[in-house]
Amino acid sequence: MNRKDWELLNGHKAGVFWFTGLSGSGKSTLAQQAEKELFKQGIRCAVIDGDQLRKGLNIDLGFSEEDRKENMRRAAEVASMFLDLGFIVLVPMISPSSAAREAIRYRFQSGEFAEIYVQCSLETCEQRDPKGLYKKARKGEIREFTGIDAIYEPPKHAELTVDTEIYDMESSVNLLVDFVTHNYAKKI
Repeated sequence: MNRKDWELLNGHKAGVFWFTGLSGSGKSTLAQQAEKELFKQGIRCAVIDGDQLRKGLNIDLGFSEEDRKENMRRAAEVASMFLDLGFIVLVPMISPSSAAREAIRYRFQSGEFAEIYVQCSLETCEQRDPKGLYKKARKGEIREFTGIDAIYEPPKHAELTVDTEIYDMESSVNLLVDFVTHNYAKKI
């Protein structure tokens, strides 16, 4: 079986959607809520969450630049497997380096990959701080934390930017689902 066979069975095209943004910007929540909406529309999709990968497949990795690249590489490999099965794949990961994100982009063919920038200011992410990570980073309990003592490079040419300071989650999900269904998960 090849991807075209799976796409015919699924009734839609496949694609990888790589979410990038600071911790607390809403990447995982957006991906999980979009997955539910896409499922309701009969679109086969999967979320490959960076936080979940670090608890299992990537438990051996730290937060050095090299480990972050390897974390992304492994996530891209898993995403590629789901892509080959005809899925819409949602990958929420901080992915702080623009060069590393470009390397991931080039692993996929044209039309298979879209970068989703979940934009949110550092100040708002710190206020949200759902996991208490910014607080720990400010106390020095976490080193190399993106946005505090490690750089985050915002994308310059993301296919879609969702500003979670402007849009509430429902509007953000609708924006994303419309983008996915009109540009990638087209019925075949």
